[in-house]
Amino acid sequence: MRVDAVRGRQVLVGDAFRPATVVVRDGRVAAVADLDHDVAGAVLEVPDAAYVVPGVVDTHVHVNEPGRTEWEGFTSATRAAALGGVTTLVDMPLNAIPPTTTVAHLRLKQAAARGQLMVDVGFWGGAVPGNLADLAPLWDAGVLGFKCFLSPSGVDEFPPLDAAGFRAALREVARFDGLMIVHAEDPAVLAAAPQEPGGSYRDFVRSRPHEAETAAIRQVLDGARETGARVHVLHLSSAHAVEMLADARAEGLRVTVETCPHYLVLAAEDIPDAAPQFKCCPPIRDAGNRDELWAALRAGVIDCVVSDHSPATAEEKGRGDGDLQQAWGGIAGLQVGFAAMADEARRRGVPLASVVRWMARSTADLVGFERKGRIAVGADADLAVYDPGVDLTVAVSELAHRNPISAYDGRRLRGAVTHTLVRGALVDGTRPDHTRGRQLVRE
Repeated sequence: MRVDAVRGRQVLVGDAFRPATVVVRDGRVAAVADLDHDVAGAVLEVPDAAYVVPGVVDTHVHVNEPGRTEWEGFTSATRAAALGGVTTLVDMPLNAIPPTTTVAHLRLKQAAARGQLMVDVGFWGGAVPGNLADLAPLWDAGVLGFKCFLSPSGVDEFPPLDAAGFRAALREVARFDGLMIVHAEDPAVLAAAPQEPGGSYRDFVRSRPHEAETAAIRQVLDGARETGARVHVLHLSSAHAVEMLADARAEGLRVTVETCPHYLVLAAEDIPDAAPQFKCCPPIRDAGNRDELWAALRAGVIDCVVSDHSPATAEEKGRGDGDLQQAWGGIAGLQVGFAAMADEARRRGVPLASVVRWMARSTADLVGFERKGRIAVGADADLAVYDPGVDLTVAVSELAHRNPISAYDGRRLRGAVTHTLVRGALVDGTRPDHTRGRQLVRE
């Protein structure tokens, strides 16, 4: 169903909520008018206590299609996104087979996505050993930047860059002013850490120490300093790196940083042993570390919050029968990430407008989507309605991603996304329209 306007008493315009009528024409915001503005056509009247916000732009999603579609796919991922208020996502270059490391592989990915999208989707390219000559053609083909690993990725077809390869890739990306996004864990630190088999979550965290992140981030910053490249630190879990990152900003390095809802909502002390749904790399750390990440967000050292939605089959998540060293690492949180963040922010006295900035405006700006992540004339009419009066108990069996596994299962949230609009079309969760989403390329 297409709507001609959305009317509410709490519409996020700029950085503040105010009464407004958002007029929609041809999929874009035609006007942000007064509350009593007369509109001919279908008007979505939002309850007084609910908030109208721009749709979330999630720049870190592993869709896995083609090649590992049994883990996740475009149909299921984009439906989960839409139901959670995410109107744009950017697909990671792994764990699909083949990975998005050449233009030919990008075309296969785009073909697989055709006709399967409920929300808009863009694509990251990958930087791996041996594909230096592919980076510029991928950039010209419209990828939004390049992901690399400094430690093993977990899949053989996407190996990490060594120190020399990383510097070479940074120099090449700097040449055309691209963006390098980095999974920053140091392989030497990981190799030296204790790797105790078994289900102890405490032992698992000890196997991915803070130093793995800080050492790798130091390498990223040194590379940015040497080459002038734009760099982005993925899924920061260790607050030990915050001061270093703040200093890099002050120095003028072009570095941005993201973290994830699971690092801001969950805490190691509350995670049971032998529960692989909570395993991710880098790991969920202790509550004190979580508080420091929130402080870094509020201080502007961390720019944005993304899901890092990385689901897998029950077989992969349960590999090793509870042995966390063997289980696949990844959190499935695409559908509930925004609601979980909004709930935790309320508990901490953090304004909802800040959450929206971190999850919509800042992520859109990261990838250059000027018409996403904001409610403004000319922007795409991608909107979500968030009602803090609707209580939500997450039930994994009711989530739309492909495999019913999630670290959020059973979590009680105050507030939920009740409506999502993709370019002015109201999402109907009971009758999903997978022709609505578009494939996006770099603008």
